[in-house]
Amino acid sequence: MFNYSLTSEIQADVARFAEVARRLDVVSTLPRTWSGRVRRDLQAEAIGASVALEGVPVTVDEVRRILAGDQPRTVSDEDASLVRGYREAMQFVLSRADDSAFVWSSEIFRTMHASVMARSYAARAGLYRDRQVWLTNSSTGEQVYLPPDNDDVPALMDEIADWLNGPGEAVSPLVRSALTHVWLAAVHPFRDGNGRTARIASSLVMYRSGYRLPQFTSLEEWWGAHPADYYTAFDCLGKSWDPDADVTPFVAAHVGAQRRQADALSLKEATERLLWAALEDIVVHGLGMDSRAANALWDAFFGREVTNRYYRGIAEVPQVTASHDLKQLQTSGLLAAQGGGRSRSYAGTIELVRRVATTFSLAVDTSGDGPIDADLRNTVVAALAHKAAGAEQADVG
Repeated sequence: MFNYSLTSEIQADVARFAEVARRLDVVSTLPRTWSGRVRRDLQAEAIGASVALEGVPVTVDEVRRILAGDQPRTVSDEDASLVRGYREAMQFVLSRADDSAFVWSSEIFRTMHASVMARSYAARAGLYRDRQVWLTNSSTGEQVYLPPDNDDVPALMDEIADWLNGPGEAVSPLVRSALTHVWLAAVHPFRDGNGRTARIASSLVMYRSGYRLPQFTSLEEWWGAHPADYYTAFDCLGKSWDPDADVTPFVAAHVGAQRRQADALSLKEATERLLWAALEDIVVHGLGMDSRAANALWDAFFGREVTNRYYRGIAEVPQVTASHDLKQLQTSGLLAAQGGGRSRSYAGTIELVRRVATTFSLAVDTSGDGPIDADLRNTVVAALAHKAAGAEQADVG
């Protein structure tokens, strides 16, 4: 097992994370529909960030559409299958994590990898690497790390599983999650997909430790926004496999990222919960529609393309119902249709922003017509964040 130290920085981040976790567990009792929407969005953001770190050329919005069954023409079938495979791996984690008979084993990691690699025979999905590999810097081509010999991989993977099944040190799950991540990455058991598998495994450690909210079970979004910090954190492994390496810098980076993401997502969730409540009020009380229609307004507000196929995948309704909902939202002036036939999509309008601003009495200039521009949307979100931050402080008080 690697060496590490629980520095004062790591301990402070662990304490702050625990504080945020307690607050979210107390005040974040979400309606079922909103909870489902949060999980979908965070899942799309996590998958988009994680596959991007591995060089898969898809955006978060493309991931969102793929997961809803509306694969954009700009995305290849191979890349779309990797996105769906990553979702399968995450779903596997959630389903197995709740099993009372759960036991860590090397087979768990192989099953994760098989899903991550979309069960591709060519990519040796679920199979350990059969030769030695070097990790190289994709920008310079420089060889930066030599993992252990492939013959040593099976025993090392069993060792990781045994350690996770053991009582472990009296440390926070954040530290165990970080150590799992860096240990798997260092062993580099597969030809490809090692980073994705390690990140999912670290998420499973958090989930198995009782952190069930999506804000706590994944770091992909944070690492995706800070890729340089992510790759630099592995420098402590040295140039080649060393079981006695001091991985304190990686643990500090991982725990720090977990704390910062929890802080950021706490405010983001509170802000977006206010927005969702306003959108539901608009469709239910303002238009007399089913609350599911808030899904279309949600995506349109954030400037995402809303198609019939995408909406019915999110709302889980048949095509006729989706067409009726979207038409009613268009007639109300909240959505504007673009294109025709199968290529028709819908975008949010200034009237949509105006309704949201009116709900909260926001001092925002919503004059004019046309689509929602980024500056106006950001102004509204910032005003809602201010309200959400005030509400959070009141809850804490």
